[in-house]
Amino acid sequence: MTTPAGTALRALLRHGPIARSTIARETGLSPAAVTRTCSALADAGLLVEAAHPVPYQGIGRPHVPVDIDTGRHVVAALHVAHEYCTLAFLDLRGRTLTREEIAHRDPSDPLAVLTTAADRLLRLHEKQLPGLVPIGLGVAAGGWVDTEQGVLVQHASLGWRDVRLRELLTARTGLPVLVDSHARALAQAEQLFGRAGNRESMLHLFVGNVVDAAIVTGGTPHRGARSAAGDVAHLALGDPAVDCPCGRSGCLQATVADQAWARRAWQAGVVGRPSMMDLAHLAKAGDPAAVAVLVERAGIIGRAAAVLFDFINPDVLVVTEIGTNWLPECVDALRAEVAAASSLCTSGELVLPSSFGVDVLGVAAGAVQLGALYADPLQFSLAGV
Repeated sequence: MTTPAGTALRALLRHGPIARSTIARETGLSPAAVTRTCSALADAGLLVEAAHPVPYQGIGRPHVPVDIDTGRHVVAALHVAHEYCTLAFLDLRGRTLTREEIAHRDPSDPLAVLTTAADRLLRLHEKQLPGLVPIGLGVAAGGWVDTEQGVLVQHASLGWRDVRLRELLTARTGLPVLVDSHARALAQAEQLFGRAGNRESMLHLFVGNVVDAAIVTGGTPHRGARSAAGDVAHLALGDPAVDCPCGRSGCLQATVADQAWARRAWQAGVVGRPSMMDLAHLAKAGDPAAVAVLVERAGIIGRAAAVLFDFINPDVLVVTEIGTNWLPECVDALRAEVAAASSLCTSGELVLPSSFGVDVLGVAAGAVQLGALYADPLQFSLAGV
């Protein structure tokens, strides 16, 4: 549920800097409510008046535009992937200010991984952004994340179960911590900051070492019991000749996940080791075999996405995976396969790659906190931070 302050702040995010009268017109809030809300947002350090007033239709008193204050606060972000953690700080418009990746020394030990990441995150802030105050830490990961309890219930590729992310990271950093799956977090980021815009419904499909999805209806992500919605890893939408660790064959994740696809490229002699980053760099440099391998994966993803699209019938489909992030050929292949296989997707414009490029994992984590901020900004009591 978005509060009036959240409604006003979202208007500034989309249109700012704008006059208070424009906020009233865009949101339907009364002028008096906008005045009170803007005053409260300014007191919280979230809103600032623009430097130069603008005339109103060339006559009368000039209007002083207001905008989001990006010079006081930041959001800390921690994304947990199979091989590494991404640490980042974002401004209140979702823009990455600084980012760092750290490899897991012992992936089997979640306490060690998270403690190391938390300590490095604090040092990154101290070194790079000491004058900006973090409002909180957003944490995102693949797999099953119980948002309400702050627990990573299961991360299949890491083998983690029932990791109390919020409790551990709050104690280590001293920051308020919110957690979510990276698919839901990225869906929220797309709604707030991305090309997908403020759509009422969306399907977001994430393909990395974990394959999962987020479903947005009525502007809100569908979570299900214990936030378990979006598990598409073992849908029989992959190659039926590929065996899955779950004991079945043809699972989507077993076919297209980064580890599986990198191993496939390595066995085909396209790369010298089973590394998805090596494959992507080769493709970006123009290696035709590497491009072909990534285009093939984009086609398989597109066929799977078409099934999900027809089942959900969203306003827009967003796919986050390294091929479509880096190569227009993969975007074209994805759109072509969705159009060919879907009965309901009537335009390639309804199929979008991620808006966030190399910053995508940090943005995912930061969006967990920023989504809460833009829903109810005054809950943060930032003036006293």
